[in-house]
Order: sequence, then C-alpha cells, then structure tokens
Amino acid sequence: MSRFGEFSDRALELAERAGEKLQISGSQTGKLLQTGAALGVARTGAKAAAKFVRRNPVVAVAAAAGIGVLAFAAYRKRKRAQMQGSTEGWPKRVDARRVDDTGKPGKPTAAGEARAEPPVGEA
Repeated sequence: MSRFGEFSDRALELAERAGEKLQISGSQTGKLLQTGAALGVARTGAKAAAKFVRRNPVVAVAAAAGIGVLAFAAYRKRKRAQMQGSTEGWPKRVDARRVDDTGKPGKPTAAGEARAEPPVGEA
C-alpha cells in the first residue's frame, strides 16, 4: 500500500473517532447552540443600544435618571416596611401583670378581679 493509502486510512479512522465522540456529547450540542444564539442576541442588542445612545444622548440620560428614581423609591419602600415591622400574622394578646413594690412582676390580673387598693385620688 502506498503512503497516500495509509494516510487516507488514518484520516478515516480519526474521523470515525470524532464522530463517536460527537454522538456521545449530542445532548451538550443543544446547550452550545443555545449559548451561541444567546450571545449573538446579546451582542446585537448591545450594538443597537450603543447606536441609540449615540444618536439620542438626552433620552438615554433621562432613562437612566428615571431608573435611578425608581430604584430609590423601591429602597425607601423596603426600608419603611422594615421599620414598621411585619403586618402579617395573627395578633397576640398580652396580659397585664401587677408590679409589686420591688418592681418585680407578680401574678397576672384577671379581667373581673377587684382592685386591692383604690387608685390614687379616689380614696
């Protein structure tokens, strides 16, 4: 067999191996195509945006200022909601407790319980 025949056999063998590897990674080719398409769309969008900004700089500055104002308003709203606390959930009843002379809490008061001493100024 001539050198040319050996060379073509070797090339055919390499092509078969490459084909087998491509068949194995067939599921990944779809991901690669999607990624490539997404990159192409992003690149085209960036070019269009750059062209628009070059032609209309005032509109671009106004849009950027509007986005800044909206972001600041969202920040303030989030902070205000955080300061007021959570308004969701069920209310919880807190029973009053009597405090003795030492300042320590005593037994809880009952709603119908009579007072041991009259309030100041009613004696």
